[in-house]
Amino acid sequence: MKKLVYTSLFVLLFLSSKLTAQYIPQNLSKEDLRKANHWVDKTYKHLSQEERLGQLFIVALYTNKGENEISNVRNIVVNDKIGGLILMQDDAAREISLVNEFQQKSKVPLMIGMDAEWGVYQRIATSHKFPWAMTLGAIQDKNLIHQMSAKIAEDCHRMGINWDFAPVVDVNTNPNNPIIGNRSFGSEVNNVISSALAYANGLQDNNILAAIKHFPGHGDTSTDSHLDLPVVSHNLERLNSIELAPFKALMNKGIGGVMVAHLYVPSLESGKGIPASVSKNIITGLLKDQLGYKGLIITDALNMGAVANKYKPGELDALAFKAGNDIMLFSQGVAEGKKLIKKAIENGEIPQSRVEESVKKILLTKYFLGLDKYTPRNPDNINSDLNNDSHKTLVQHLYANALTLLKDEKNLLPLRDKQVYYVPLEEAPYQTFVNEMGSDIMIKKASEINTIPANSTVIVGFHKDNSTAYKPYKISDSSKKILSELTKNQNVILSVFGSAYALKDIDISKVSTVLVAYENNDDSMTATAKALKGQTKIWGRLPVLVNDKLKAGMGIDLNSSTN
Repeated sequence: MKKLVYTSLFVLLFLSSKLTAQYIPQNLSKEDLRKANHWVDKTYKHLSQEERLGQLFIVALYTNKGENEISNVRNIVVNDKIGGLILMQDDAAREISLVNEFQQKSKVPLMIGMDAEWGVYQRIATSHKFPWAMTLGAIQDKNLIHQMSAKIAEDCHRMGINWDFAPVVDVNTNPNNPIIGNRSFGSEVNNVISSALAYANGLQDNNILAAIKHFPGHGDTSTDSHLDLPVVSHNLERLNSIELAPFKALMNKGIGGVMVAHLYVPSLESGKGIPASVSKNIITGLLKDQLGYKGLIITDALNMGAVANKYKPGELDALAFKAGNDIMLFSQGVAEGKKLIKKAIENGEIPQSRVEESVKKILLTKYFLGLDKYTPRNPDNINSDLNNDSHKTLVQHLYANALTLLKDEKNLLPLRDKQVYYVPLEEAPYQTFVNEMGSDIMIKKASEINTIPANSTVIVGFHKDNSTAYKPYKISDSSKKILSELTKNQNVILSVFGSAYALKDIDISKVSTVLVAYENNDDSMTATAKALKGQTKIWGRLPVLVNDKLKAGMGIDLNSSTN
């Protein structure tokens, strides 16, 4: 497999005028470039128009929807000659076996993608979960994010995946965003850029393509585009300074893909209700012509309600290609889409040069990812390979570096008292935290707080549901009341095992110590317990604006007691 270092140089200087890329491998000789040129041109020449159009489509492969679903995908691979697959839930070994089969049946090797923002765990439940982007946004040493995505790249290679549809570069300025939220690095443009670049480089330095998403910016929406079409109504000045800013900053950093969102942005598209994903003004006019992006442009999933409810399958694909996309993701109508694109070419609505441009761009990317020579993967021991001590050690280190101390007025940390009380609140499990804290912690149920001696050190844990990135962050009124009661005569350490937004309407003025752990899972709880006991340094920074008093960038450094 060729090791890639991605650059923003065009290959126009070396390859034919039809071949462009957002990246090229570093230190390629003229002979290497000649071979790339030769392979792309030769492959393209030997493809029929049907096969060329097939390269423009990626369809979904599920292993949890039965054999009929798998047979349908098999037929699409064989009959429609598609360019790739996006792996969905849920059996890693079965997916590897199917990918091996489908690659063998394909004249041109398939590009295999996955939404693996927090690792392949996002689709494969037996693998190890990496932190959400919001957690990563709190980390100050961005090299740790690079290490994480390099490990994700390793897992992708193990699965036969070539393209991780990540990172999200949406600036989450709306706490009520139902679909981005934890998937964003935060509400500050510069932090999003530096975090995303580290993530993308970790993938691409290890031969896995990245895709920044969701262009032109999904961070300030209150509608889930999986269900309906969100509207981003900001003016151009605001869009340029916030929503578009990360994309513009990263365009010349060699990131191989951009994913276009299903959003209506009136300031960028005059046609009423036209989603960005099918807008020629936004994709060709802005992304390609104005910003000069030369990498692969891919739609967000075409089965999402924002567009699937508005257009027919096939019709949607043709509109997306006309607008300037190279790849239609999660297509629901490959055969019909190809027919409509062919018809548009015959009618002069789409020039044949557009097909050549997109297909050769796809082929060049496949070549540089090593897909000119596909190596089958072995499904044996896949679950242990995707979930072992190497994952656990790295992930706990990431959570430890994300921990954010917002206040410690009575210097309660690191813990010195031999007896500490613990009051777990909210709905999620907390036992791992208790186990890691050890025998010196005494659990008290909410109904027992009156039995805690006055002036004791009491840890209050807000344990929010961590089962998906989309769970509500709000704290119940009953939990707020208990916290308020405890602050009257106790030294309270509030640990938020959930989004920093959980503090949005919490009165912490009388809480002695506030620590944000961002997530509620075994690795996060273990890292938090170690930090509270002084075994690791605390130095994370708040990645989002929570309210007028809790602003992005806040955080206190606390060295470990061993330093």
